[in-house]
Amino acid sequence: MKRLVAPLILALGAASLPNLTAPAVAQQGQQGLEQVNAYIRGVTTMTADFTQTDRNGQTLTGKLTLKQPGKIRFQYQKGVPMLIVGDGKALTMIDYEVRQVQRWPIGSSPLGALLDPRKDLSRFGKLIQTGDPKVISVQARDPKRPDIGTITMIFERDPSGPAGLQLYGWVALDSQNNRTTIRLSNQRYGVAVADSAFRWSDPRPKGRSAGG
Repeated sequence: MKRLVAPLILALGAASLPNLTAPAVAQQGQQGLEQVNAYIRGVTTMTADFTQTDRNGQTLTGKLTLKQPGKIRFQYQKGVPMLIVGDGKALTMIDYEVRQVQRWPIGSSPLGALLDPRKDLSRFGKLIQTGDPKVISVQARDPKRPDIGTITMIFERDPSGPAGLQLYGWVALDSQNNRTTIRLSNQRYGVAVADSAFRWSDPRPKGRSAGG
């Protein structure tokens, strides 16, 4: 089957995004970044349904589980033998079809912008104008690591959400210009999430196990 999951971890951003130059817009941008920072720091746990669409328009669905700091799980729909798990230190992609495991530090993925409450978005992020006052869009890119791509997180203003925001999803662009869009629905915050949710079964030959 085609590899539809890897672009997610390399995580994208929107291309040709406008620069913020006017002082008033810059101030608005700083306020938006501070609100997004507050959202990320305010989330302890979250579950949501997700829809992933790749650059070819192919779509997969599944369940996202997040627990700060750094723990995340993308459980794909039935019939997709792939799993992505972040255990607080590293992201692991498990391909049960070919019995392969790939693992790298969370800091080597733009998803780190969402999974590390200690990060200050004002240092590596910028507000993107959306034309809709109810929508906040933030692009995060590490200028020292252009190889890991960019992520553009999209939030909707919602008084019931952490810091008055709701994470709507994100768009990712990797260094090979592979674009993936993640859209969330049915978000739930503060739910009980066991650490066992971030363990996985290692499909590799015996003696090479690294999962839980």
